[in-house]
Amino acid sequence: MKFGIFYEHQLPRPWAEDSEYRLLHESLDQIELADGLGYQYAWEVEHHFLEEYSHSSAPEVFLGAASQRTTNIRLGHGIIQLPTNHPARVAERVSTLDLLSHGRVELGIGEGSTTTELHPFGRRFRDKREVWEEAVRALIPMFAEGRSEFHGTYFDLPPRNVIPKPRQKPHPPLWVACSQRDTIEYCGRRGMGALGFQFVSADEARAWVSAYYNAYTKRLDKLAEYATNPNIAVVCGFMCCPTDEEAHAKADGWTFFAFALRYYGTHVPGAPGTAENLWEEYQRFRQTPQFQKMHAGGLIGSPETVRQKLRKFEGSHVDQVILLNQAGRNTHDDICSSLELFAREVMPEFAEREAAQAAWKDGVLAGDIELEEVDTSPDKLARPRRAPTESPA
Repeated sequence: MKFGIFYEHQLPRPWAEDSEYRLLHESLDQIELADGLGYQYAWEVEHHFLEEYSHSSAPEVFLGAASQRTTNIRLGHGIIQLPTNHPARVAERVSTLDLLSHGRVELGIGEGSTTTELHPFGRRFRDKREVWEEAVRALIPMFAEGRSEFHGTYFDLPPRNVIPKPRQKPHPPLWVACSQRDTIEYCGRRGMGALGFQFVSADEARAWVSAYYNAYTKRLDKLAEYATNPNIAVVCGFMCCPTDEEAHAKADGWTFFAFALRYYGTHVPGAPGTAENLWEEYQRFRQTPQFQKMHAGGLIGSPETVRQKLRKFEGSHVDQVILLNQAGRNTHDDICSSLELFAREVMPEFAEREAAQAAWKDGVLAGDIELEEVDTSPDKLARPRRAPTESPA
């Protein structure tokens, strides 16, 4: 099982003049530290207009800076919003980053999840899946040598050679954002990695894995000619400290993250009745019963507590766990200390069993290991159905 770190660039109010400046530079310091500690992935989102929740509107710029501060860590777009970006511009930026990073890019692609982000760019929410699928068909040929052209409903490109070309051939690994079991099945059917969130238990993750690999091995239906990427990654709230008590005291950012994600899913900034200060709204939420339930989730605790939780995910055959601790008002020092403690006392155990996990996956892909079929119909899901390529964050 591999480990990554995840960045929303959260910035709760009140803001100082240099708040965003410090946030970006501290995040670069953290990724440089993680690279030296042996973390394998650093993921960065793309969001627009989501104050306090995510000040990450130009991930290609941030990841470009990270590429010059690191050597080995993979640099992941988690995700690029295809409906709000022209496919040619996506190909140009991703290929440039891949060249600058010596071939370390992971390409997560999604639809965007709310009208707040889509409508200002002239995209209707109800069209987003169709736009996403058309964008994939347009995008992938642009990574190949020579000219490509595309003529569709939403995008039209005359014969052009989209340059530069990526270092990784035929293109960086593809991922899709998801947060429901039926979206996991969709990712498997499309042959792309599933980049999801831990809003489920480790037992539920086992069902996710079965649904994904059954779709991949039995119902593969690619949108274009691209290299498949059979992988499942799960994002988890994270804080590792010497004791459980200290970790929970310092992990309030995870709860703010989950609160803000849900808030922007149901509120449009500037509309009547919406909060102008999300952090103050969150303080009121802390007094509700839902807060304690939300705060109990995530990989939060001492090394032994976190290790025990991770063993369950390992048993579910999740490929990658992505740690989210740049959230809320978690401090730079606490984030760095947490990353260091986890790398020193937790990561080595799972690295020792990585070969066994890879062998299990090889067996599944070869058909030597049969997985239980999972019913992914909407009436079998614990939560309402969502679009299959929504933004995970």
